Amino acid sequence: MLNIGYGNIVPLNRIIAIVSSDSAPIKRMIHEGQKTGKLVDATYGRKTRSVVITDSGHIVLSAFTADSLAKRADGSYNESNSRKSDD
Repeated sequence: MLNIGYGNIVPLNRIIAIVSSDSAPIKRMIHEGQKTGKLVDATYGRKTRSVVITDSGHIVLSAFTADSLAKRADGSYNESNSRKSDD
């Protein structure tokens, strides 16, 4: 599980990409997500700094940077692997 901020969690196995929200193609993707109802705004009114893209086509907005989320994801991945090896 990946904490994307403010108590919002996304399952790691569903994440395809974590990207910065600055580029024009990502902004278009966000706009399309609004139209199709697949946009989840988890920023709580703060500036969108990254976008999490899931395998279900959902687009999740986060107020944390892509680097920060990637580090959290890597930490979660390492923790879950160490737990499995302890079994």
